[in-house]
Amino acid sequence: MNRFPLADWIDDHPDCRHDLATSGMRGSVPPIPGPFRNVEAGVLEELRAELADHLSVAAERVLLSHGASEANAWVLGHLARELGRGGRAPRLRVRFPEYPPLFDGGQAHGFILASGRGAADVAVVSRPRNPEGDLWPEEVISHFARGARHLLVDETFREFSGARTLAVAGEPRLWTTGSFTKFYGADAARVGYVVAPPDVPERFVRYVGLVSDEVAPGSAAIALALLRGFPAVRRAVRSVVERNLEAFRAAFPDRPAPVAPLFFDRPTGEPGRALAERCLAASVLVAPGEFFGSPAGVRVCLTRRAFPVGLRAYLRVREPPENRASPRSPRVDPLDRSSRHAPEGALRRGGRRVGAG
Repeated sequence: MNRFPLADWIDDHPDCRHDLATSGMRGSVPPIPGPFRNVEAGVLEELRAELADHLSVAAERVLLSHGASEANAWVLGHLARELGRGGRAPRLRVRFPEYPPLFDGGQAHGFILASGRGAADVAVVSRPRNPEGDLWPEEVISHFARGARHLLVDETFREFSGARTLAVAGEPRLWTTGSFTKFYGADAARVGYVVAPPDVPERFVRYVGLVSDEVAPGSAAIALALLRGFPAVRRAVRSVVERNLEAFRAAFPDRPAPVAPLFFDRPTGEPGRALAERCLAASVLVAPGEFFGSPAGVRVCLTRRAFPVGLRAYLRVREPPENRASPRSPRVDPLDRSSRHAPEGALRRGGRRVGAG
């Protein structure tokens, strides 16, 4: 095992002809030319300052990490220590399906899961949601987090949606995280970040210093170059993802297009693992829903240039030929249905507002 079950599943099947499981843009957008050797350590502060300006938050609130998963682990570890004083196990609210490190990581730090609207100390959610691909409006996020003392929002796919970061609101209980590995495709750089509440807890800063090393200056230089080249990156991402969205709409005409380059498919009553295994037999890689806490579906990503071809291969496996012309829409609850709207600023095509992914 290399990292966590979802990542291992993807890494353990590198030879599939059709990769519909990889969620980042690596290999689909041009890399930033180097070299980035012998970079001065001062680039870390440059990156923090320019990232903070890009997000419209104070620089002292931004801490650089080696990825969003590490940033999430920092927040969960710190809050578990703070909330667990006196021997009480803190409770973590999560809505499935959800990105595994948010709830598996919480359990690893001693949280007890409280699904739905049960009493909780911390609420966690990805926005846009991974694996659903939709974007909960701010009022839905607030409703979901009602009663929780802290809210952790993983914004790893935010740039695809065009939405502003929730961190600009400056709420005292809100933590947000992000990464350069998805929209920017900078997997090799391994740079992420956390935006802490306005009054950054000193104990959190000390905790991060104890459990993590600084980001390498060379990695920070790559992230800084990508940030400065944001318009060019956005154009490259748009050229890939909008074409893939056209293929998605043709295959699923009755389903809202995602605002992140992924969606959760529940085509039949069979377990997602069984469907994923059948896909492997056809050299199609998708991610079983069990990794996301919802075993009845699979996650499919729209990040590869070859997605239209891969989607056709997936549909051939997905269900019997007589049912392929009208794929079944996923089962969703009222909370999900109220949120499937692209925000202002999302990428547009042909007069329709859609997400970049």
